[in-house]
Amino acid sequence: MPSQAPRPLRTSTASSAAYAAAVGNYALGPNVSGWDEQRRRWLAQNKGFPATVPGGKPRILLVTGSQPGPCDNPLGDHYLLKSTKNKIDYCRFHDIEIVHNLAHLDNELAGYWAKLPLLRRLMLSHPEVEWIWWMDSDALFTDMAFELPLSRYDNHNLIIHGYQDLLFEKHSWIALNTGSFLFRNCQWSLDLLAAWAPMGPKGFIREEAGKILTAYLKGRPAFEADDQSALIHLLLSQKEKWMDKVYIENSYYLHGFWAGLVDKYEEMMENHHPGLGDERWPFVTHFVGCKPCGSYGDYPVDRCLKSMERAFNFADNQVLRLYGFAHKGLESPKIKRIRSQTTKPINDKENLDVKAKMSTTS
Repeated sequence: MPSQAPRPLRTSTASSAAYAAAVGNYALGPNVSGWDEQRRRWLAQNKGFPATVPGGKPRILLVTGSQPGPCDNPLGDHYLLKSTKNKIDYCRFHDIEIVHNLAHLDNELAGYWAKLPLLRRLMLSHPEVEWIWWMDSDALFTDMAFELPLSRYDNHNLIIHGYQDLLFEKHSWIALNTGSFLFRNCQWSLDLLAAWAPMGPKGFIREEAGKILTAYLKGRPAFEADDQSALIHLLLSQKEKWMDKVYIENSYYLHGFWAGLVDKYEEMMENHHPGLGDERWPFVTHFVGCKPCGSYGDYPVDRCLKSMERAFNFADNQVLRLYGFAHKGLESPKIKRIRSQTTKPINDKENLDVKAKMSTTS
């Protein structure tokens, strides 16, 4: 028997009417139509800003961000810096541009939702960019050699980590993860952002929407609406409209939950090598529930920070190895030399190969 989408929560008539009116009054910005044609025309007129990078790959803009003020936990700022450094390193290796945002572009969409107006603004401001890639500040690249298989997504506009069965059979609130996903710069993406955002305005709308999402999605605790649950709700309730252009990716770790990965790094280093991106050498390690910048989280702060240090150093070793160094251990910021200097460094191929096998002794 085919799975049916769960029914939304029934609320009082007055509350439903007030919610519907409030949602109907919110918009991310002026309605933009014909964006694909506008963008094609702009690219044709501005040959100096091609939608590809040298080598012919589509131009990607990686977008991340953090709160405008200091972290509640002083160590949080240190780990935000490490997270940003990690993303810059990955982007440098793969001809990807990067934006780190500190501003709330829409005060109504703070918190989880702040990424939506930012992504829309960047799409419209950078027609030369083919893909906009959002990554949370608490997610780290841990496979610096892995390349996104972009040709796989030629017929899709949203690439997101998740599982079909959790989405369509179980209607789980963790079926998809919005900590790391890609949008194609096109009219479809603008339309999806416009449809996704109305549950996000803080206050009454977000609180009422949270009740709907908790009733709609399996396993979701009772709390205000979050962007991930709202996207899952949208894709389930309007499957025919959106899903043809959504690629649910799980052949590699576009999002990898940290708790099952960080204690296995030494084993990975012993048996595998960068460039795999999956459970053998995870592409992204995402510290869901840690909130290093906040004053609370779902896991003990010490465990989170120790694990983030391990993830950063695991990734940083792949960078340092190019220059003949490595961390003394995955929990140590100190480094050691692993290769003798040479008078002809340009001839040392291993010196320039980020995919070279790493070992626990190097």
